[in-house]
Amino acid sequence: MTSLSPVRTGSFRSLRQQLSKLRHLAQPFFLPLNQANGWQFVWLLVSLLFCVGGIVLALLTGLLNVLERWQPVLTENYFGGVADTITDIWSSWWGGAFVALFVLGVASFTAFRNQLKQRRWLHWLLLAAIVLMLLAVNGINAGIGFIARDLTNALVKQQEDNFYRILIIYACCFVVALPIRVSQIFFTFKLGIIWRDWLTRALISDYMSNRAYYVLNPNDEQATDVDNPDQRITEDTRAFTAQSLAFTIGIFDALLTFFLNILILLGISRELTVGLFVYAAFSTTLLVIAGRKLVALQFDQLRYEADFRYGLVHIRNNAESIAFYAGEAPEAQETKRRLGEVVRNFNFIINWQVVIDVMRRSTNYSGVFFPYLILAPAIFSGQTDYGSFVQANFAFNMVEGSLLFVVNQIEELAKFTAGITRLEGFQSKVEQVAAAPAADERQLVRAGGGIVISNADLYTPKARIPVIRDLNLTVSEEDRVLVVGPSGCGKTSLMRMISGLWTPSTGSVERPATGDLLFIPQKPYLLLGSLREQLCYPSDQDFFSDSQLKSVMEKVNLPQLVARYPDLDVKQDWQRILSLGEQQRLAFARLLLNSPRYVVLDEATSALDVKTERLLYELLLERDVSFISVGHRPSLTRFHSSVLELYGNGDWRLVAASNYQPELA
Repeated sequence: MTSLSPVRTGSFRSLRQQLSKLRHLAQPFFLPLNQANGWQFVWLLVSLLFCVGGIVLALLTGLLNVLERWQPVLTENYFGGVADTITDIWSSWWGGAFVALFVLGVASFTAFRNQLKQRRWLHWLLLAAIVLMLLAVNGINAGIGFIARDLTNALVKQQEDNFYRILIIYACCFVVALPIRVSQIFFTFKLGIIWRDWLTRALISDYMSNRAYYVLNPNDEQATDVDNPDQRITEDTRAFTAQSLAFTIGIFDALLTFFLNILILLGISRELTVGLFVYAAFSTTLLVIAGRKLVALQFDQLRYEADFRYGLVHIRNNAESIAFYAGEAPEAQETKRRLGEVVRNFNFIINWQVVIDVMRRSTNYSGVFFPYLILAPAIFSGQTDYGSFVQANFAFNMVEGSLLFVVNQIEELAKFTAGITRLEGFQSKVEQVAAAPAADERQLVRAGGGIVISNADLYTPKARIPVIRDLNLTVSEEDRVLVVGPSGCGKTSLMRMISGLWTPSTGSVERPATGDLLFIPQKPYLLLGSLREQLCYPSDQDFFSDSQLKSVMEKVNLPQLVARYPDLDVKQDWQRILSLGEQQRLAFARLLLNSPRYVVLDEATSALDVKTERLLYELLLERDVSFISVGHRPSLTRFHSSVLELYGNGDWRLVAASNYQPELA
């Protein structure tokens, strides 16, 4: 018994993996993944064809009945072949088969009606409308083959009157086809934007759940295989939905074209039909094998393009710092290095695209000669008229296009396959992080409680020596703790553990519920939005009036900001416009508006003078806010009840603020 070679086995495995990834991305838009398997999804796609085919057959039968009643001469002269075909269908077992398939298709969608909720029925309805229009256009194209035959024969036989009558019918076909084709394009774009909106929102929801955006840190490429999540959510999603619809509709179109024209071609020449199949199978196999290398190159190209764009965005976001350092030369060098990767990989793509294009064009050019070589003897012997040759050539080109659909789309298919891998990898990773249990026995959230750290050992990622060892700390509503220590001793790491971003390797951390605990870093976060949104973040801006917002800005010593921007809805690039000191005061205004019970301050007043710092801490004391501060200034001690000093080797000490004296090195 022979066995499959490793190459063929690997190819089948790769194909199955790609189909699985495609299903993971595409199926949820039409059917929930947890309520239908892949075969059921494929069956519904086939059932859609059954339903649309049955509707088209019924409409065509009704239209011909009307024409035969009101214009029998027109039907007999120009639609006799179609009318005979419809009559043969209904008078044979084919009629019953079409009815049975239509009923089966409707029954299939009825059985899945519960899975089509949440407006998924609309997605299927739009897809059905697109397929219906494709079938109508392909039906017209099949009819055009017969019209082209009669038109050519009338021209050859110099039948002037008959020629112009057929020409009018020919023109009418295009007049009818134009609005149908335009409507199909409109509904395709409409379904595409609905799909993109749905998929993007789903990705954003998962990305912003369970801090997936933080876990999948794009700056730590060794810790995650997800690079440039912004590109995957925007560009990859747009490309995937557009290309998925293009290929899906293209496949439907190819199938319809094939089935509507293969019988015509078989009726004219069996030899031509068999030769077409052999030639198409050979060409497709050859080009698919060659296209596998292009898929890998396109995958790398997407990543290099994203890295290059991210480098330029990084320069824009840090323009002032780069200007202060006069760091144009190294920034330009790094940007050019990323551009070099883009160009180098694209040169490989050019080489392979040229090779594939030569192969594809060679097969397309070869196909031109097939009808002439096979049908010429029949024409010379008088067995076939020239009109039949024109019809056969037309049908041959239509069937050839459907059989070589993959070949003609090989470059786009390579991009599509690479995009599937990137987007599905991102989706799977985001879903995995978003669905992970949020609760951890070492990280407990207790509503109404304070901050309790018990026997905690904390390591930085990939470190072997703990920055904090066996820490025990309790912060209740009456406590204010100042955390001090040399640079790099683990103060910010402690803040991350308290805020729930990092988890201790041993011990536990209890912290208040979300809303009762607020973290303010040294460089405050400023979102893209108005001044009103900056102040209210993360609370709803409707909770506060303009007078409240302006009053709190006055309290934190930002009167000039009120004067400069009386309209709180003005949008600016606040990260660039405001100094670090203004940003830190704005963060305190945000703190006062949100009114948390506990605050973590990580050098949150480092850019302020001592007088302003005292003003802000006195505001916290007036509000009876409990806080943990990280700082270096001796002036901070007076605002705290105790001091936690870290040494950087895991050791620490906790003393009353009134008794604290820095230890000399």
